[in-house]
Amino acid sequence: MQAVDYIVVVIYLLGMLVISTLFSKRMKNANDMFSAGGQSPWWISGLSAFMTMFSAGTFVVWGGIAYQYGLVAIAINCCYGIAALLVGRYIAGQWKEAGVNSASEFLQLRFGSSIVQFYTWFKGLLTIFTTGGSIYALSKIVSALIPLSHGHWLADPATGHLSVAIMSTVLCIVVVLIAFSGGLWAVLMTDVLQFIVLTVSVLLVVPLILGELSSIDSFVNQMPEGYFSLTTLDFPVWFLVGWLVLNFVTLGGDWAFIQRYLCVPDSKSAKKSAYLIGVMYIVSPIIWMIPPLAFRAIEPNIDAEQAYILACQYVLPAGLMGLMMAAMLSATASMATTRLNVFAGAFTEIYCRYKNYCVNHATQIWVGRLATVVLGAILLLGALLIPQYGYTKFILDINTLLYVPLVLPTLWGLFSKRIGLLAVWLTMIFGFIASFILKFGLSQQGFLSSFEIFTPYIEWISLNTRTADVFVGVLFPFITLLIIEKLSNKEHEGWQRFISHKESVHLQDGKKVAMTYIDTLPLTLSATTMFIIAIGLVISAFYRTDIVVILILFALVLSVMSIYVLRYVDRQKKQTFVLSSVQ
Repeated sequence: MQAVDYIVVVIYLLGMLVISTLFSKRMKNANDMFSAGGQSPWWISGLSAFMTMFSAGTFVVWGGIAYQYGLVAIAINCCYGIAALLVGRYIAGQWKEAGVNSASEFLQLRFGSSIVQFYTWFKGLLTIFTTGGSIYALSKIVSALIPLSHGHWLADPATGHLSVAIMSTVLCIVVVLIAFSGGLWAVLMTDVLQFIVLTVSVLLVVPLILGELSSIDSFVNQMPEGYFSLTTLDFPVWFLVGWLVLNFVTLGGDWAFIQRYLCVPDSKSAKKSAYLIGVMYIVSPIIWMIPPLAFRAIEPNIDAEQAYILACQYVLPAGLMGLMMAAMLSATASMATTRLNVFAGAFTEIYCRYKNYCVNHATQIWVGRLATVVLGAILLLGALLIPQYGYTKFILDINTLLYVPLVLPTLWGLFSKRIGLLAVWLTMIFGFIASFILKFGLSQQGFLSSFEIFTPYIEWISLNTRTADVFVGVLFPFITLLIIEKLSNKEHEGWQRFISHKESVHLQDGKKVAMTYIDTLPLTLSATTMFIIAIGLVISAFYRTDIVVILILFALVLSVMSIYVLRYVDRQKKQTFVLSSVQ
């Protein structure tokens, strides 16, 4: 990267911090800090959830799979989209109808305090720790682009580039500051702006990298057999089915996504948020997997995990490479800030409930901020330790083996009258045991490998590792809950507590007067961001005359969109003023 690229990245980071402080004034209580007061527009919630699923790990893991295996990477990611559409149809609206402000409040009502404690401590710390892996992935990418002089105090002696550990520390500090300053409103709004930066960056790379190919026919002929298949030996169709089910459970029951369905005004908005995630994740993989796919024909023998960023570096001019790095920063910051906010809220609820100390709103906010800082330290710890295990392997193992046993009971309890606390514990215990046996018992060097009776299973698992991981991680928790559901013959007391709370909340909501105020700040910031990027593209056009048409075209489109959005904002302000005057 050149000096102008570093300037772009620094401006971006400062901009995110400034925006987070703009929303700090909206934090009047814990509900504002962790649920945006239930007033987030559906499109902001949806884009924020979409960005929560994105990270630099998306570029490292899925970009690497696209480079190595081909179109199967698109198929895997489209499973997210199908899962989100199903969640929109069946789950998202139910969460908003539940009448709770957070997933932990629902668990308290439905299953009691012990499971809230366990989920908050175990799942919260595990989630934050694993998010550190995304910080590491981004740090690895950035560091690879910053060579330093021999003996420089910021350099890694082994590579001569910026130290990954130092870069991880800097990124963790930025993420904590965003979540600390503005709460969920800051997280939501920075997510939207990050989506704009990411989309522009990826869309710009696509025509440039395709222009480097001699011809489509030549590209097709260069690729190995099976490169254009939607399944491979490592990722067969049963893996895709299991991956879809796994992500349906995650999108429907993970706390970060539940928060997105709760921070909107009504159940219809919650559904629309999930539908937006689905549409984005069906369309976007087709576009943003093109760079690593095409780069395979240009540079066939590189580290697959670095394929995406090297493809960008190959075609982007100075300044725009900085924009791409800002996009990757955006994706990772979105995931990390969201999870910090969710679990800082959960720990705040626990502290206030059991210590009875949060006597006013200011105390709640500061407890939440302290929790954010502590969790930020866990985030950094994950960024430093996960590389020792192997980032890609760690992410796949955690997602396929541990998430469903943790998440599925929450989702099941939203609909089932029969399951109780025992069902939750049994699901987690059996799920963890099954995963442990699979990983450490039925592997080729596992503790069960010496028994001949297990030999056929071990051989099959060794040939179908990822499929086995997904099905054990999904099937065992599901079967456990299904058996308990069938054996139970009475309604659990927690269900009645939940229903009573739900009815009381709906009764109070029915007495509220509808608000006429329309928040135009998010749209104004979005339009401003698009216009600033357009200016940057025009400036870049003066230095890269070979791609001037593409740069000017992108700048023109962004400028028109910015003007249209600002005019819409102006009309909304006038409409709001008229309605307020009438009332």
